[in-house]
Amino acid sequence: MAFFVFKRLNLKMKLYALIVAGGVGKRMKSSIPKQFIELNGTPILMRTIEKFYAARSSIGIIVVLPKSFQGVWASLCQRHYFNIPHQVVTGGKTRFQSVQKGLHYCKESSIIAVHDGVRPLISPNLILNLYQEAKLKGSAIPVCSILESIRKVEGNQNKSLDRNKYYSVQTPQCFQSKILLKAYQQEEQGFFTDDASVVEALGEKIYLLPGERTNIKITKPIDIQLAEFLLNK
Repeated sequence: MAFFVFKRLNLKMKLYALIVAGGVGKRMKSSIPKQFIELNGTPILMRTIEKFYAARSSIGIIVVLPKSFQGVWASLCQRHYFNIPHQVVTGGKTRFQSVQKGLHYCKESSIIAVHDGVRPLISPNLILNLYQEAKLKGSAIPVCSILESIRKVEGNQNKSLDRNKYYSVQTPQCFQSKILLKAYQQEEQGFFTDDASVVEALGEKIYLLPGERTNIKITKPIDIQLAEFLLNK
């Protein structure tokens, strides 16, 4: 797959960041939801929001949270004097339903980025590049090449695959609003694993950009240690 360098565009149209933060953190084995765990003294979700604000302060930030988490979030914002403007929206039972609910607040023609609340190390530069590519082509998602060998398992059989043909997918995934809003009018399907798969089901092409190895999704306790190491560097 060939990647290319494009000219920086003037992003005058409205930009939204839909940050989905509904996880309960079962794999984290924590007493609090993983998005509220602190990294060097600051909750993960706050660090994630800060990256979008740093990319462009005019981005409309929408945070999708379960109703039961919203009081905790409000208390954290007060305790940490967190005043970056954002709107809190109640999520649904699934990620698909949560994105649907968040999209109700993206009214005008815009570029929408959908991001995992527990990816706090995304760089502002990558965020802007994704917005720009989506403005040009309709979609843009960050991917990384696979470094390890991979094998496909079916039943009790397995075989080696060519890792050069596969990429791991990250967020934020960016789309023109007219495409994403139409895609989320579909019925939810089991094969919808991310926003790109929802858009792809409409027959839309998905465009790829190089992601960042440091744009990790914090899921397990070791990810906290890695994230703090990267922050300290």
